[in-house]
Amino acid sequence: MAGCASSGPVRGPVTVRWYVYNESSGSFAKAAADCSAASHGAYRISISVLPNDADGQRAQLVRRLAAKDSSMDILALDVTWTAEFAEAGWIVPFDAVSARAITAGTLPVAVRTGGWRGRLYAAPLNTNVQLLWYRKDLVARPPATWAQMLAQARALAAAGRPHLVEVQGAQYEGYTVLFNSLVASAGGSVLSADGSRVALGEPARRAVEAIAALAHSPAADPSWSNQREDDNRLAFEAGSAAFQLNYPFVYPSARANAPDLVGRIGWAQWPSLVAGRPSHTTVGGYNLAVSSYSRHGGQARAAIGCLRSRANQIRTAVDGGLAPTLEALYSDRAFVEGGYPFAAAIYAALRQASVRPQTPAYQSVSLQIADRLSPPRSVSVSALGGLRGAVEDALDSKGLVP
Repeated sequence: MAGCASSGPVRGPVTVRWYVYNESSGSFAKAAADCSAASHGAYRISISVLPNDADGQRAQLVRRLAAKDSSMDILALDVTWTAEFAEAGWIVPFDAVSARAITAGTLPVAVRTGGWRGRLYAAPLNTNVQLLWYRKDLVARPPATWAQMLAQARALAAAGRPHLVEVQGAQYEGYTVLFNSLVASAGGSVLSADGSRVALGEPARRAVEAIAALAHSPAADPSWSNQREDDNRLAFEAGSAAFQLNYPFVYPSARANAPDLVGRIGWAQWPSLVAGRPSHTTVGGYNLAVSSYSRHGGQARAAIGCLRSRANQIRTAVDGGLAPTLEALYSDRAFVEGGYPFAAAIYAALRQASVRPQTPAYQSVSLQIADRLSPPRSVSVSALGGLRGAVEDALDSKGLVP
């Protein structure tokens, strides 16, 4: 029996825990399994599932990080959280060599979302940007402007045809994104470039007027004030809408859930607010960062390099609709023809995309925007004075929103 005793501890691959939401197509889980195998025993990626909504994800991450949880290795961060998490000391910046490897060939707008104070804290995993999705059997030519979109919707309504414009209007981050996209498309921003001052101004007035114009037109969905991205997707798939302002996940969803509709779906750039000027829809997506409390920082960085590889980004884009961050893919014929036919439109939108206010107080700023401008049907230019004061207060806050 003594001969069966172990001569020492049995060592296996280091377990690297990846905190990320449950991506519905399964592409994240497949990437974790493939990267674990490709490491040849260096590490094994174990997914710790976060809630599907961004607020829930952030709340769970913040609680664990505040407790200095050493089980956290790789963190999937919404692109708006970089400044907050970096300022709090919860994530570590990449060294210069790693940063060069990450940024080489990566879309500049995606890189911007992972940086703070001149250093790269988060590696772009996927990016995201909205397009105008429309019914080609209802609309001969997609509208170029917000006003044209509403005019086409009114004409369809008068003819008794599907005419709704599906867009996010619930009091949450998606509504902040809508406002930010409209402000940027009018030539402005919510905050100054350094994030220290409130900007708003005339572009904000035009943005509020655009929201009110939709809210008081037949194009507005009766449940607009409660709608999020998935509600918009479902309404469009059900056939009640002519237009949808949403992310590319809607295409693989329609392919699976409404195959008869797929051939009638067209896509175009997000409608501009000023005729003759491009729209600047807000960039989204997720980045990967290494927790300051990880005991496996080297393996975590290696795993991040694999998780955002070309093969994994292609699978996530085609299966899940999440836009890749590697610039070369947008001109890759095999990728485009293999299930991402709107790649050129996404790439054009990303080149013009706006970034949400970069500030450690972003969560507070976003909450104030969504609160002060809700519900859409009641919003007016008069709300901007209160919004300006509320955002100034958010910027002056010394604490983080729990």
